[in-house]
Amino acid sequence: MALTKEELRQKTEELKAYIAEHKGTKGPLMPIMQKAQDLFGYLSLETQQLIAAELDIPVTEVYGVATFYAQFSLEPKGENIVSICTGTACYVKGAQSLVDEAEKLLGIRCGQTTPDGKFTLQGTRCLGCCGLAPVMVVNEEVHGRITAKDVKAILESV
Repeated sequence: MALTKEELRQKTEELKAYIAEHKGTKGPLMPIMQKAQDLFGYLSLETQQLIAAELDIPVTEVYGVATFYAQFSLEPKGENIVSICTGTACYVKGAQSLVDEAEKLLGIRCGQTTPDGKFTLQGTRCLGCCGLAPVMVVNEEVHGRITAKDVKAILESV
């Protein structure tokens, strides 16, 4: 959901204040980027440029960190995050069929967000739930030992 101009202004001011507070500390970039992502949901080019300008560093440095660490997103995420484990145990137990079914039902590919912003579909590596393989996580709720037939009901329950 898009922010209003007032919400955007408030969040930008909050980020600037956070940057000012942490600017003189050792290694401020990561916590500042984490704060920005918490505020905006992702790191837009404009947000990266703001961080770079406020820290007096090249925007390429901010972008490099944003693209190196999986915790950062350069695209807005959906209201509901659907993660399907494609680690070895889940893959062997049929995770690809879950991915295929979710892509079909949502009309998007892994790594994308539905046009209405309701779902983001992502493949992940091992979630540590190997005994429940294959596993799909929706908004931190784990669904284990599922088949492609279960995917529709799980998505509809959100």
